[in-house]
Amino acid sequence: MTEAKSPPKVPLAGVIGSPISHSKSPQLQRHWLNKYGVRGFYVPMDVSARDLRDVLITLPKAGFVGVNITIPHKEAVLEIADLVTDRATLIGAANTLIFRKDGRIHADNTDGYGFLENLRAGAPGWRPAQGAAAVLGAGGASRAVIASLLEAGVPEILLSNRTRIRAEKLQSDFGNRVTVIDWVQAGNMLEEASLVVNTSSLGMVGKPEMRVPLDGLRKDAVVTDLVYTPLKTRLLEAAEQKGCITVDGLGMLLHQAVPGFERWFGPRPEVDAEARDAVLN
Repeated sequence: MTEAKSPPKVPLAGVIGSPISHSKSPQLQRHWLNKYGVRGFYVPMDVSARDLRDVLITLPKAGFVGVNITIPHKEAVLEIADLVTDRATLIGAANTLIFRKDGRIHADNTDGYGFLENLRAGAPGWRPAQGAAAVLGAGGASRAVIASLLEAGVPEILLSNRTRIRAEKLQSDFGNRVTVIDWVQAGNMLEEASLVVNTSSLGMVGKPEMRVPLDGLRKDAVVTDLVYTPLKTRLLEAAEQKGCITVDGLGMLLHQAVPGFERWFGPRPEVDAEARDAVLN
């Protein structure tokens, strides 16, 4: 008499951060699970820095196939992972972990991928080689954006940050295609840019407004803001009034989630109006 095969385990994934209640990832991933008929679950987990290593080591034993990582753990997980992709190493942070069957933790960063896919979807006429990109902000999101733009073939990054030393650190890491501009001169660099990207929190609900003068925006520029609360920031409003093509930040959140979902659950999900609605509602 042959033994009955045990049913396949239901794949589990989630997002780890602290705090985590604000995350839109569970809404998006649950939408895709339902849309593609996947018997899986995706859960938010508030984990302290003190417990991060223990939790990550334990999750695969509970049936987890991977997790997203958000603030403040994106850098710390690089020290815990067994395998780290080149792009995660370059960016200095990971946002997607895959728990492999051999027991090893694989760390990747899909933020830059999500940024570029969103940009290409919202501004299909944009070409990396057509001119410089002006980047406002020098935090973790800025690293991902700069790495992806340089890899795509943007000839020069004009970078400005309220704290100049942080911008200079990125210049040191990424090389001579990055030029640092003083924050008080940030408005002037827009005149030279065919692409303008706000990677800072300026303009976000509850944060200070963007005070950079926007008179220098070129009419033929593409302008995108990683902030998506509100969807239309002051930067995007001003760019629209100038006649620029604008791309909101919500699509980056959607596109960066695609590789993780595919690795964990199987189907490659589509970023469409339904996915946007799932996150906004």
